[in-house]
Amino acid sequence: MATDDFELPGVPDAFQRLWTPHRMAYVKGGQHQFKGQDDCPFCVAPGRSDEESLIVYRGRFNYVVLNLFPYNPGHLLVCPYRHVPDYTDITVEETAEFAELTQTAMRVLRKVANPTGFNLGMNQGVAGGAGVAAHLHQHVVPRWGGDGNFLPIIAQTKAITQTLDEVRLQVSQAWPAG
Repeated sequence: MATDDFELPGVPDAFQRLWTPHRMAYVKGGQHQFKGQDDCPFCVAPGRSDEESLIVYRGRFNYVVLNLFPYNPGHLLVCPYRHVPDYTDITVEETAEFAELTQTAMRVLRKVANPTGFNLGMNQGVAGGAGVAAHLHQHVVPRWGGDGNFLPIIAQTKAITQTLDEVRLQVSQAWPAG
């Protein structure tokens, strides 16, 4: 086995690597690991308590949950209750609430965390990069100037300044009554 100057396995090269061991559950199971509602994390979550599932709001057709592996504090997901894979699979009513919850999420995050921008997005399908391709979900990621500092680039480290419990409590308390 090749080693470097510190006797560590591997040979140094010009590639920076982002180590994400938490993603191994998805890699081992493959993109098709969630075949139905019984094993889909987005179908299972609403059956548990809000605290346990990190749910911040439950609507009629959709709910809002903290991302378990956030890019930034307050990284939310808007998910339909129905197990559907594609944005074109949700009804007009589901789509209206989906959009409304996305807007409300942005307003609430502005109130509690004062971000200066957002990334909104849906990765559709396996080729589109969806980690859970079988269940539609939209990311609402708050952004601040400098949040993409040197740590992720140099040290393969992302600093998250609050626990998920703290963020869930802040966001759910600031969410307007439905």
